[in-house]
Amino acid sequence: MIKRTFDVVAAALALLCLLPLFIVLFIVIRFDSPGSAWFRQQRVGRGFRPFAIYKFRTMVSDAPRLGGPITIGRDSRVTRIGRFLRRTKIDELPQLLNVLKGEMSIVGPRPEVPEYVYRFERDYDVILSVRPGITDLASLEFRDEAAILGSVTDPDDMYVRRILPAKIELGKRYVRMSSLTVDLAIIFKTLAAVSGSVIRDSTTSA
Repeated sequence: MIKRTFDVVAAALALLCLLPLFIVLFIVIRFDSPGSAWFRQQRVGRGFRPFAIYKFRTMVSDAPRLGGPITIGRDSRVTRIGRFLRRTKIDELPQLLNVLKGEMSIVGPRPEVPEYVYRFERDYDVILSVRPGITDLASLEFRDEAAILGSVTDPDDMYVRRILPAKIELGKRYVRMSSLTVDLAIIFKTLAAVSGSVIRDSTTSA
């Protein structure tokens, strides 16, 4: 109950503060490439209930037709503004709406696509006993996931055999140790990592 109250209050305040940024990004994304500024994709939530996750669109509008569900290296489907949004994780901010709807939490195991969840269903039976989150231990551990996948010849195999099992173990660890203190620590580490990415990106672009 405390976690849900924290999620709702934090998400509502964040959305209120970020509204001007959302408006700017909506305009920039629409001008950068054709298509909606929003992106929705089916993920699997608590109790294996499917839901549509919200993001700012970072790829061309027909990206699903042009490739698989994972993004690797300098994926040609990613737009110019999309590269910045992905590096800084700003594309994930619309998931605050998922939090308000009760589909997600601020902190929790990152939600996966059905294909991978049902491949590791026994593991996700544990992980999906809690709401998936915007950030978690795996988000911090694999911030450079796209670059890692872009450096191998078979990114799908790398993801399924190496990265996803590691994420699953981190997800299980979170379920075991979940508390408000742990959540706050993950939030602060995430904000620090995002701030560092924004600063580095701004410095590089200057």
